[in-house]
Amino acid sequence: MAPFTASALIPPSAPPNALSVVVADDVPEIQELVRLWLTELGHAVTCAASGQEVIRLLKHQSFDVIVADVLMPDGDGLDIIVALKKAHAHSKVLAISGGGKYMSASECLRIAKGIGADEMLMKPFNRMQLVDAVQRLGGLGRPTSPPLAFQP
Repeated sequence: MAPFTASALIPPSAPPNALSVVVADDVPEIQELVRLWLTELGHAVTCAASGQEVIRLLKHQSFDVIVADVLMPDGDGLDIIVALKKAHAHSKVLAISGGGKYMSASECLRIAKGIGADEMLMKPFNRMQLVDAVQRLGGLGRPTSPPLAFQP
């Protein structure tokens, strides 16, 4: 069994409407960027590099929103969606994808939607697209903080 490596960052003074979010992506830079964007708004963010890490996390805690890359080694976003819908039906899934060797991003996201993803976002995405989707899924509407001046 692979070592448990998920990392969490909980803001010290989280607002009462803070969401609990897990970000599953095998690209560390995407994990860090999404974590940064969401913690700036006071959300508690846990990062995981594989679907298997997220499935292990779900055995011990629940999350309001799961941001899941559709294609990852060692358990992908599709595995997460199936496990989540069985055990944590109240959690919402934002499927993200840039596609892969044999499938386009739109094909990956169509499959994710078909098995239960609540929203989809194609890579590359910007800060406002991601934040809006997470806030919507968490029932918070638009973000309360203005966007950063720099949005890749």
